[in-house]
This record gives sequence, C-alpha cells and structure tokens, in this order.
Amino acid sequence: MRRAVLLASLTAKARALATRGAMSGSVTLLGQEAAIALDEDLMRTPGFSIDQLMELAGLSVACAVKDAYPDASSILVIAGPGNNGGDGLVAARHLKHLGVPKVDVVYPKRPQKQLFENLVTQCTEMNAPVGDEVNAPLASYDVILDAVFGFSFRGAPRPPFDTLLEELADTDTPLVSVDTPSGWDVETGPPATGPVLRPQVLVSLTAPKKCAAFFIGRHYVGGRFVPPFVAEKYGLRLPPYPGVSQVLELEGWGGAGEG
Repeated sequence: MRRAVLLASLTAKARALATRGAMSGSVTLLGQEAAIALDEDLMRTPGFSIDQLMELAGLSVACAVKDAYPDASSILVIAGPGNNGGDGLVAARHLKHLGVPKVDVVYPKRPQKQLFENLVTQCTEMNAPVGDEVNAPLASYDVILDAVFGFSFRGAPRPPFDTLLEELADTDTPLVSVDTPSGWDVETGPPATGPVLRPQVLVSLTAPKKCAAFFIGRHYVGGRFVPPFVAEKYGLRLPPYPGVSQVLELEGWGGAGEG
C-alpha cells in the first residue's frame, strides 16, 4: 500500500515539475557531504557555536510554522536524538513566545549533554511540556512538527523512532518537517520501503537538500545568517529574504496536497 502511495506521489511530482522547474533550478540543492561540510565551516570559520546555529534554526522553523498555520492553537513537536531534535526544541519554545497556546514535545531519546538539557528546561519553563511518548491522539493537534532526523541521517530508523514515523506517515494532521522529512534519504528522497512521510510543509535550513526535489508542498528556507564568503564557497543561490523576515517561502515549488 505504501509503495503504491510512493509511486503515485512521484507521478504527481513529475506533473508538477513543469511549474516549479524554474524555481528548483535557480536554488542550490545541497548533497549530504556538502551540507555537513557547510555546517562545519560555519562553526570553524565565522565561529558560530552549535547552540547559536540551533537557536537561529529553531527560530526560523517557528516563524515558518506560524506563517503556514497562523491559527494553529495546538502543536506537537517530535524531537529526535541529534541536532535536528535540538532545532525542534528551540522551535517549540519560540512557538510559545509567538502565542501558540498549546505546544507539547515528545523527546524519547535525549543526549546526555548540557546543551540539550538546557533546551528541555527552557521548554518546560515556557509551559511546553517535554515527555518521552505521545500521550494524546495525533488528530487532537492542529499541526505536528517533525524534528526527528536531519541531513546526517543514514540507514533505517531504529526504535522508538520507527514506530513514531509509522504513526506520522498515517496521520491526517498537517505535518511540517525540519530540513528533511524524517526517514527520507538526504539525496534520493523517499524510501522505497517502510513508512513514508508526506509533509505539507518543509522548512529547509541554510539551503534545501537534494531530497527537496522530491517534495511537493509549501517550502520555506531559513538561514539568514550565512556570511557571504561561505555562501560563495558553496555556490548558494537563494532569492533574497523579504523585509526583516527570518524565513523565505520558495513560491512555485509545488502545490500543497498534491502528494
């Protein structure tokens, strides 16, 4: 069944290429190794710390969620064990600051590092409770934020995230993915077997990854902090950010709901 859904979605993607080809062709799509190297350069050359980058990324994600779903009153954040999960924790806190009444966080596998412990404390202090499992039906939330796996993901999801991804693949609640839809290959897109997430919104960080070519929906990019010489080194091509916005919606990428 999921295989049939995947093939149907890829067919829909092919139909959409004519309308979004110009956009995807004018925007840089990073491969996995380039994305990793760029992140390392940001920390090595301009001297960003990991918590600075996480804060900027999480703020961008929160702004994109509010732009896409301004009336959402309940949001579930599912955070993974790495930096993508940290971005989700930061986004949860900012979503509370941006006025979302109910923000719950599921964080089943927590790194034993002070940075992540601090992020959990900051969420709880903003009345965004952090738990180990989903304690309410997914359908009871207006939006779910997928912050499980990022661009360093390889292989197959392991427990408990394999079960969580199955639930996310089956839910009708609108899904927003951080940087890459969890479970997708960073370069080749949706997996051929297993659960396939089909988010309505993708928030790419710094620049879209190659798997974004397989995404159909509302596509935002956040990363208004990259120094010009780093952008030049990696050949980053992005339209200018509007006004004082932290995020940019890449118009014409593909119609939400087509997949």
